[in-house]
Amino acid sequence: MKSKKHRLIILFLPVLLFAACSRDESYQLYYPLKNDAWHRFNILKFEIPITRENTNMNVYFFAEVTRSYSFDNLDFNMVMNTPSGEERINTFQIRVKSGSGDFSGNFRGDSCRYELLLKEGLYSSKKGTLTIEIENLNPRIETTGISGVGIRITPSGK
Repeated sequence: MKSKKHRLIILFLPVLLFAACSRDESYQLYYPLKNDAWHRFNILKFEIPITRENTNMNVYFFAEVTRSYSFDNLDFNMVMNTPSGEERINTFQIRVKSGSGDFSGNFRGDSCRYELLLKEGLYSSKKGTLTIEIENLNPRIETTGISGVGIRITPSGK
């Protein structure tokens, strides 16, 4: 009898682990930028598959900045379209340097990662593609000192 219980536990343990992991789906897309430069009119488009209906998620933007980044802030515009057709538009700013001109983040090697929550508890009623477009709002033609940018999606408790 004891052996039968152990077999059942061993058989169902992988199923339970798989089910637990699939509920906590995270997704990340990263665009490395050529020559550590983001051109002003290079609008980056992220297409994230939403595999479940009626799901809540947190949406983050992140940027890898090098020591050659010369601005205090990283300003960008976001246009987000959900699978159900809802559109959200917003302008954001990441504080990269303090008032004294020192980087506000901690460097690991040649770069420092800055992250910003774009939307907490974004609800998607349908499966499909979440599309996010990010536009660099720096007035220069080329913003140097950015090695890449990305979007990260995590489950939300909302």
